[in-house]
Amino acid sequence: MSDAALPTVAEVRAAAEAVKAALDRHLAAVESRIGDDDPDVYAAFNELAAAAEEFDELLYDRYDEVTPFEIPTPEDGLPYTGPAEPAAFSVLIRRDYAVVEPARLIAQAERVVAHDREAELAHDGGTADALGVLFGEYEPDEIASRAKDFGLEEGDSTLWIAASEEVAEPGEWLGSPFTHIDPQDVMHRFDVSSVFDEDEDEDEDGDGDEGDDDAGSAGGGASAVRGLTTA
Repeated sequence: MSDAALPTVAEVRAAAEAVKAALDRHLAAVESRIGDDDPDVYAAFNELAAAAEEFDELLYDRYDEVTPFEIPTPEDGLPYTGPAEPAAFSVLIRRDYAVVEPARLIAQAERVVAHDREAELAHDGGTADALGVLFGEYEPDEIASRAKDFGLEEGDSTLWIAASEEVAEPGEWLGSPFTHIDPQDVMHRFDVSSVFDEDEDEDEDGDGDEGDDDAGSAGGGASAVRGLTTA
């Protein structure tokens, strides 16, 4: 970084003062907290983390020095700050697939079309059209359970349960269904990924014989489930 781009001494000192103020606010929130899930405590924590990170960056840029402390980020992302007893909630699901056998996928769609007058393969009848037919015919859970039958290979998946103040009006969010969820409204999430199996394998290798009793207990197969509760 050039000298011209370096933060000024005043900017570093201002960031330090911001950390001090955030520390005071966090302590005050903790001292007056109401229950384990007090949103004021979570908000003060996040403000303190942001202020500390900003100070650390400016300190490093200006003096090539770092702070001796670090505020950890929760493994499951931002803390939940929604209501303890939500009146409504939304379920968001993402499942990734690789199309490993396009011919099998298209053949399955053609079978559906042959037995369902309302189904049709439009355009060129390729993979994109086949997916429209299959997801129109089968529930997503059935496709997930029979992925290989459809020429698909499962990738990562996640399910989020997010709190809402009230049930949305019919059609209210259909134009943009995935952009209105605040990460801090997510009460629970359940992730499925083969990376969790890799983590467990590394732990077992490090534990020696002690890991044998737990081998395969996280779901087996190619993926394991990790449930993360943020509330």
